Amino acid sequence: MKKTFLFLFCVSVILACGPYRNQSPMKGIILNTHDLSTVPDWPERAANNGINTISTHMFPGEVLDFIRSEKGQAFMKRCQELGIKVDHQLHAMGELLPRDLFSLDSTMYRMDERGHRVNDFNCCVHSIRALDTIAAHAVRVSQELVPTNHRYYYWLDDGKPTCQCDQCRQYTISEQALIIENHVVKALRRHDPQAMLAHLAYFNTLEAPRKVKPEEGVFLEFAPFLRSWEHPISDTLAQGRGMTHAQNLKYLKENLEVFPTETAVILEYWLDVSLFSGWKKPAVELPWRKDVFLADVETYRSMGIRHFTSFAVYMDSVYWKTFPGQTPLREYGEGMK
Repeated sequence: MKKTFLFLFCVSVILACGPYRNQSPMKGIILNTHDLSTVPDWPERAANNGINTISTHMFPGEVLDFIRSEKGQAFMKRCQELGIKVDHQLHAMGELLPRDLFSLDSTMYRMDERGHRVNDFNCCVHSIRALDTIAAHAVRVSQELVPTNHRYYYWLDDGKPTCQCDQCRQYTISEQALIIENHVVKALRRHDPQAMLAHLAYFNTLEAPRKVKPEEGVFLEFAPFLRSWEHPISDTLAQGRGMTHAQNLKYLKENLEVFPTETAVILEYWLDVSLFSGWKKPAVELPWRKDVFLADVETYRSMGIRHFTSFAVYMDSVYWKTFPGQTPLREYGEGMK
């Protein structure tokens, strides 16, 4: 009996003190390189408002150019001084599997519904050569875009179709994404033993994978892009863009049956000026809803989730000059304490 108790106690200690379970709760924002380059005091704005993580966005090449620049180096240095974590959330597939390799081996690329190999989006996840190429490029990018929280984000092409070859069509888009992520995370962890890689559940990947299980280190990033922000996510009857809140929560719960809750991240749009501006400039003032935000955080936390981030794209120098009030940033940081 004593041996059984000691064994269970040791297991619980290991689980509680694992390399990812002791991470401080993420309170993040996601900004593109224009936002960061035109507002050099973003690290101070984050620190002053209780935000502990800044994610760069959007494609690997442009983020690399920013980080290599004088402004990018100053940004990284200031974040380090202020204790702000930095990671990089990237639409990456088009660069991790360069489109110009199509003439070398077309089987690396997806097959469309008509049975033709095309090099427009994503890849064939049953091509080992494609997976190895993607993983090698991901490792190469990670040597310069080093996340200070060991969280890596290499997303599929945004909402685009995936492979329909005889083998791939047996898998959902979410499962195809996870096949890639499992391959990449193993490569990353040979260089960074603490590496974690996001599985982005978003738009066409909201369905939880069933036929494929995540490798150690793959974590859930859930982005309820199809919801409404006029009502809390707990308002299950609220209708989003083609999907009710009840459906969003169902997808989240199903994904939490597959991925560890303790490492899961909610990627929200509470601060996303670009979304509320229809991804067109001039930007509109953020329609900030503190009540909706606080209710959402309570709902997500009730499900065991403790890591949060939000797009804040278009919060550049022109935006702050036009709309100087920082109330949304302050209330966002305070709401996650």
